[in-house]
Amino acid sequence: EGGNLLYLQRMDETQIGSIDVAIAKGQSAVKFKRPTKALEDAVVGGRQAILKLPGAMPVEGGLPLVVDGKIIGAIGVSGVQSNQDGIIAKAGADAAAKMK
Repeated sequence: EGGNLLYLQRMDETQIGSIDVAIAKGQSAVKFKRPTKALEDAVVGGRQAILKLPGAMPVEGGLPLVVDGKIIGAIGVSGVQSNQDGIIAKAGADAAAKMK
């Protein structure tokens, strides 16, 4: 509850700056109830106001986890290119969905 970190896994040799970025992506996905890619797309589309939203991380790689239509958490991934972070986050979300 509240977008607090429950689990973190870091691969060896991943830059440590990616830890904070991944956490921010997950929190942003929960707070705004949407993938962080949607925020990134809004900025790319000219909606610069997104950059001033408290807690918004407009970079792909954060996905809300939805069960029975309710957000129960999120996945945030950082460490490679943001489009790759998004692919990894989706794989994690898909795996989590099968654990119901």
